[in-house]
Amino acid sequence: MLAGKRVLLIIGGGIAAYKCLDLIRRLRERGAAVTPVMTRAAGQFVTPLSVSALAGEGVHTDLFDLISEAEMGHIQLSRVADLVVVAPATADLMAKMAGGHADDLATTLLMATDTPVMLAPAMNVRMWQNPATRRNLATLRADGMRVVGPNDGDMACGEYGPGRMAEPLEIVAAIEAALADGPLKGQRILVTSGPTHEPIDPVRYIANRSSGAQGTAIAQALRDLGAEVVFVTGPADAPRPEGVAVIEVETAREMHAAVMHALPVRAGVFAAAVADWRVASASGSKIKKQGGRLPTLEFAENPDILAEVSQLTEGRPALVVGFAAETDDVVAHATAKRARKGCDWILANDVSPATGIMGGAENAVVLISDAGAETWPRMGKAEVAQRLAARIAAALAAG
Repeated sequence: MLAGKRVLLIIGGGIAAYKCLDLIRRLRERGAAVTPVMTRAAGQFVTPLSVSALAGEGVHTDLFDLISEAEMGHIQLSRVADLVVVAPATADLMAKMAGGHADDLATTLLMATDTPVMLAPAMNVRMWQNPATRRNLATLRADGMRVVGPNDGDMACGEYGPGRMAEPLEIVAAIEAALADGPLKGQRILVTSGPTHEPIDPVRYIANRSSGAQGTAIAQALRDLGAEVVFVTGPADAPRPEGVAVIEVETAREMHAAVMHALPVRAGVFAAAVADWRVASASGSKIKKQGGRLPTLEFAENPDILAEVSQLTEGRPALVVGFAAETDDVVAHATAKRARKGCDWILANDVSPATGIMGGAENAVVLISDAGAETWPRMGKAEVAQRLAARIAAALAAG
């Protein structure tokens, strides 16, 4: 898929720069040419000699290189690639990009390019969660830049959390998706997936039987059609899709925050089985038995993510797709849900225990839309996802 493609790889100054050595190798294995650019700080973590040896090309580091700049080399570099990848995209580099700075070769290239740009952020968890970084990220996404990662994990600083750069094969998959010539190329689509866990106390929670398999399949199918997918998932059993931006959450309120932060998107597919209620005041300590007396739990309603997004007056996705997991009167309940929420489509399915659908490998859905109810045959969840992705592509193309 990458044969004949050229990637301009800008290596930022972070400890995750060492992963770029493997990234270069993986890209070249797949037939891509890699033109490396290193910031001055990147040279503190990997050597230009190592990068050059793996890329099979010289490393570009200096904006004022007298030989290349005699021919305006930084302009040429910025425009000959099929994709510009910034990895690691440090907090400082993202801030410069968001602010339009051009004070070294890397940032000048990014200002001068008319080529699509992909970021692989990497930084300390506190830096990633800092409001300034969140604002910069929103700006860069609004400017059309794709983002892969970061992941949760252990960091060189000894902390744990989001901020760890995506692994090389994840970045490769995202690059393949970005360069795919599918009908959804250039479209940013949000997918929610999995259950949510609502804590009762530190060891107990309210959940459901969703495996997240259908949401993962949908994200993969959209990715394969060229979409930039933002995948917000609860604690699901299904493996996370590669080549998409994965945001891990636990509760419905966390999912709501992640979804609202991910907007704007061209389409939203809300496949997550979000808990309708939570315990109003979860206990900070494990609830003990009290001489035969049952504990009393007071519930509060969770945010209605699908309804809120469907009813936005500004920034509403062009297409909003919901799911309805029902156990009886499937079509009637799903039709009523669509009208109540205000979404464009509802995919309804019967999750009664006898069907084996909840947590199983197959699904049988009914697509509810303005056109009425369209029953799809029972098929594998990957096939359902591919069929849905094709319908989404057709709907977006039609306007």
